[in-house]
Amino acid sequence: MAVPATTTTTCHLVALPYPGRGHINPMLNLCNLISLSRPSDLLITVVVTEEWLGLIGSDPNPNPTNIRFATIPNVIPSELNRGSDFAGFFRSTLTNLEDPVEKLLRRMEIPATVIVYDTYLMWISDLGKRLKIPVASFFTMSATVFSMCYQSDLILRNGHTGDDYLSGKDEEVIDYIPGVPPLRVADLVTCFNGKGKEVFQEALKAILMADKAQFLLFVSVYELEDKVIDALKSELSVPVYAIGPSIPYYKLRNDENTPVGKSDKTSRGYGNDENTPDYLEWLDRQPEGSVLYISQGSFLSVSDA
Repeated sequence: MAVPATTTTTCHLVALPYPGRGHINPMLNLCNLISLSRPSDLLITVVVTEEWLGLIGSDPNPNPTNIRFATIPNVIPSELNRGSDFAGFFRSTLTNLEDPVEKLLRRMEIPATVIVYDTYLMWISDLGKRLKIPVASFFTMSATVFSMCYQSDLILRNGHTGDDYLSGKDEEVIDYIPGVPPLRVADLVTCFNGKGKEVFQEALKAILMADKAQFLLFVSVYELEDKVIDALKSELSVPVYAIGPSIPYYKLRNDENTPVGKSDKTSRGYGNDENTPDYLEWLDRQPEGSVLYISQGSFLSVSDA
């Protein structure tokens, strides 16, 4: 989508998502939120591969007029078969994307004012230094998941990971991660077990490098993770912000006069039946006082992927 440069543009935000739908969707929603808060003098460029632009283009595109896409060549394996070699795909994003992204940034007609990048694209922090562009690391999962990875040395010292973690230790309780409520070893995020172990060292390095950015952003709600976010704020040298959920809630109309709990979707301010997301119908049917469980402590599970 082409957005012409204008003389009123004073801020150019370049967004660099990790090339996966569960990462691109939250980044696009963040861009939409930023655009809504500052529409007049802001230009946002979302950088994706040529293949991913085709995939995005097949969906309805409600983006504001000051958001555009820019592409780099398909220098990584195709999205269509990346699951067959998860580790290879992940590592290709660490080695193949930097050069074309740098060339794109250098030839932009309006220089980038700030770069918002997916935490796992760790090379962008050094690229920002070279180009003298401030960068913000955007972690598309919860602060709890980040903290579990960040404190992996602590977990390892307690003998709660490794190839034998299931041999009698899976029900042991981990209650020593700052700010994180007690959890079982079996509840650790997948980077500690399963296929995630294939890229554990690279993923851990990306997590540890996040505080080299000028800002660290979480797809989280502070009131839900206040203790772990406060613990990270005291631990890290970089400002930490919770930006809210990664779903496009800003598209919903809000009617303050509608009684809470009324079942009619239109009268609740969610729009007509045709446009009401399915998850709102499900929430309408939950008994008062029900608890919403988010799997793995990750807000990827509630993105609109």
